Amino acid sequence: MHHFDYIDQQILLQIREDARKPFSQIAEDLKISNSLVHQRIRKLKEQGVIAKAEFVVDEKKIGFRTKSYVGIRLREARYAEQVVAGLKKIPEILECNFVSGNYAIFILIFAYDNHHLRKILYEQVHHIDGVAGTDSFICFDTNFKRPVSLEALTKKDVYDQ
Repeated sequence: MHHFDYIDQQILLQIREDARKPFSQIAEDLKISNSLVHQRIRKLKEQGVIAKAEFVVDEKKIGFRTKSYVGIRLREARYAEQVVAGLKKIPEILECNFVSGNYAIFILIFAYDNHHLRKILYEQVHHIDGVAGTDSFICFDTNFKRPVSLEALTKKDVYDQ
């Protein structure tokens, strides 16, 4: 488990807001040395806390108008890894999770429209050996989306008790 001090938290908040923000600007904003920012970010990368910096693309603006969460039932649990390997080959699937409940796997699909979604499901997902069935949940709109709360790190000790 990683322990984060105030400086780590503030650096993470700054780069979460703008991953391209210069380290010198972060140092100035936090009133710490530029070398300390470099050291802390290097440490956070080595620990795997910071995995990558990326741009966020608005799916709707590039033509993906249908967003769907899909629950996948397996014929048997032994097919799980094989099904995940098949799902990885479908570029419209952006997220894949093992879950509890009625489904073994939950995926997130972006498609151009409902017809495209149907083709992905019927011509690709359902053809993966081990898939017993799917249920789709069309997302009408995303009300909000946020990363995990970094502010909650200071309160973590309270929850550990």
